[in-house]
Amino acid sequence: MALREIRIMGDKVLRERARPVETVTEETRRLVRDMFDTMYDAGGIGLAAPQVGVSERVLVVDVAEEDGARHRHALVNPVVAERGGTIEKAVEGCLSIPGIEELVARPARVVVEGSDTEGAPVQMEAEGLLARALQHEIDHLDGVLFIDRLSPLKRGMLLRKWRKLRTGAG
Repeated sequence: MALREIRIMGDKVLRERARPVETVTEETRRLVRDMFDTMYDAGGIGLAAPQVGVSERVLVVDVAEEDGARHRHALVNPVVAERGGTIEKAVEGCLSIPGIEELVARPARVVVEGSDTEGAPVQMEAEGLLARALQHEIDHLDGVLFIDRLSPLKRGMLLRKWRKLRTGAG
């Protein structure tokens, strides 16, 4: 088990658009294994490579739905090819912004395209929590944090709370 340090909001890698992976290699597969280990250790359901300091378009998710279905995926160069369904609000948090959660509006259904850890093309349709997790992690690959999806007022309130949490004040 290889754990990597989770980068915290303020680290510049979290605000950069991650580079596409040209060729899936053993190094890519090792990154994926480390990301799963790191995500599980931190109690998360998704993790993007920039969150462990690697500016590459790689993500992992492991989501258990209410109906008991389990979705464990690693995707290389994922993109949202289609968004649909209603816009749903649900609470999101982030391993890179510990202690902060808020309602975020996102499409209920997405189609995501990319590659698997062998470099083979993948297309998956996702709904519910899996769709939300995939959108959240793909946002990370574009340098977007979930707080960027909030109103300026709500974002400001959360950033003040974040600063208090980080400094131990209040």
